[in-house]
Amino acid sequence: MSKENSEQDGAVAAEQDAPRADSAAATDETAIEATTESGQTLAQELSSGVDAQAGDATGSEAPRRGRRAEKVGVVASDKMTKTVVVRVDRLVKHPKYRRYVRRTSKFMAHNDLEATTGDKVRIVETRPLSARKRWRVVEIIQKAEK
Repeated sequence: MSKENSEQDGAVAAEQDAPRADSAAATDETAIEATTESGQTLAQELSSGVDAQAGDATGSEAPRRGRRAEKVGVVASDKMTKTVVVRVDRLVKHPKYRRYVRRTSKFMAHNDLEATTGDKVRIVETRPLSARKRWRVVEIIQKAEK
């Protein structure tokens, strides 16, 4: 009797699975028809906005790039050609004394805007331009008083 029950259960399970298989086949057929109408496969449609090389994007992909790091600082030196040293100050809470301490970092930045010593500038991160230069001056916020 247990054999009969297991056979009946198997038949019922097969009947229940059959409509699911038919609906899955139907969705697959519609998907195949959709891809044959456009003449492209799904992978080709998804990759249509991206060029063959990694990182190259067409016009629709370009605005999605992540925001680049920006810092505001004061030009400490402009003695190099097309390069300035920008001093960026930040306040950090001391771990033991709980007071704010000023920390200073210096960044070498490409200078197309002719910023001079004492100017307050905005710099953004960019590709490596030389061994130590990875920033670019994008705006002179305030000119130095002479």
